[in-house]
Parts: sequence; structure tokens; C-alpha cells
Amino acid sequence: MCGVGTFQPVEASITLRNRLVVATNTWRTHVGQPLPKIPKGNPIDQIEAFEMALVEKLAADANPQNASEIAERTWDLVHDRDETDPVKSRVMELHAELLKLGPPTL
Repeated sequence: MCGVGTFQPVEASITLRNRLVVATNTWRTHVGQPLPKIPKGNPIDQIEAFEMALVEKLAADANPQNASEIAERTWDLVHDRDETDPVKSRVMELHAELLKLGPPTL
């Protein structure tokens, strides 16, 4: 999980709400497709699944011209999270993949 369990219940719900708002706004602004369907379940798992879908969608659209923008967008999702957070781990892997794309071509 994402370390949300270490907060008090009110703090945890605020943190989850903020994560959902950031991910939703990023999806709407940069993906340009309808929001994905998220299966019913635990809210923490639902938001994590949505964030992972967002990271994967942004990764799929990566190229040398937009790699730094994608790195910035994905880092905005996870910069304040614990190193054990699965979404942060995926974002860090993605950043290594983005470096391999090379510099932008003219």
C-alpha cells in the first residue's frame, strides 16, 4: 500500500482525496480520453490502480520530444511519497526508461 495507513483517518482521507484530484486533473489535461473504469473495492487500491493506469498511459505516449514533460508530470504524482510506494517505484522505473529514449530530435 501507499503508507496512507500511517496517518489518522481524517488525514488519510484528505491524502487520498488529494491524490485522486491530482491524478484526475493530470488525466483530463494530458491524456484526453475518458477516465478509465476502476473496479469496486478498497479506495486506496482504487486510487493506486488509477494512478498506475495514468502512469502507464503517459509512458505509452512517450517519445524523445516529450520525455522530460512526462517525467515531470509523473513525478508530480509521487514526489512526496515513501520510497516503498508502488506508484513511486513505477514512476522511478519509467524515468529510467525515459532516459533511454535519448535527447529530443529536431
